Amino acid sequence: MILNETFTLYNGVQIPKLGLGTWFISNEQVQQTVVDAVHLGYRHFDTAQAYQNEAGVGLGVKNAGVKREELFITTKLAAEIKSYDAAVASINQSLETLGLEYIDLMLIHSPKPWMEFHEDDSFFEGNLEAWRALEEAYKAGKLRSIGVSNFQKADIKNILKSASVKPMVNQVLAHISNTPFELIEYCKTEGILVQAYSPVAHGELLKNENVAKIAEKYKVTIAQLGIRYCLELGLLPLPKTANPAHLKNNADVDFQISAEDMEYLVNIDPIKDYGSASMFPVYGGRLK
Repeated sequence: MILNETFTLYNGVQIPKLGLGTWFISNEQVQQTVVDAVHLGYRHFDTAQAYQNEAGVGLGVKNAGVKREELFITTKLAAEIKSYDAAVASINQSLETLGLEYIDLMLIHSPKPWMEFHEDDSFFEGNLEAWRALEEAYKAGKLRSIGVSNFQKADIKNILKSASVKPMVNQVLAHISNTPFELIEYCKTEGILVQAYSPVAHGELLKNENVAKIAEKYKVTIAQLGIRYCLELGLLPLPKTANPAHLKNNADVDFQISAEDMEYLVNIDPIKDYGSASMFPVYGGRLK
């Protein structure tokens, strides 16, 4: 069962191969979602300062009925934090808000502040400052692993040139019809695990008739196919749902996609419209 399987980060930390994303799940609702997911066998939960639900995730962890060390909790440093002092304060704030003695994985949410995501400034110096704070928290035992999110090759190279601890994870948008293969390959050569958020393209993949035909062939849902696709590529998918039925369905992915069908899915026409999510920078939009 996929919920019992793990990847091993280069520092030896084991991370469950399937995680639950919590973006857009409210702070009030997410506590029960975490409890429900744990009862189904989930052990990996992904939140962020920007999601404004860290407190709810922390309460879910406390009320889940399993030992803290059995769970893997990820959070992210807000994209706007690009100084050492602000990063230090923010890391400590996440620990306090989550109510945890340590965080299993903390990421820099974005190489650029969201409002400047499409601007020319690369914020290289700011990212080095934030990374230094993460390194220190990691060495102090506050964080078991550290990484980045939405980072491109140049952003990662910037970190590597002076890092005393390399990123262990890069969390990026990756799904059928939009898979950044060159970036994934680069991360793998550097020993960086790639996590895939929005493995069903923020729901837009569910409307794709060609993908539906492949899913029917395997007698699975499109969501299951999208999650399995990521796993076949060695990625760690982070599907998001608060629906108990979907939680169960998303974890039932113990099948294999043939090489022929993977080739077809890899080359399927890209999704260009992410619907309600299109306004967000990671889906091509510009926040105003």
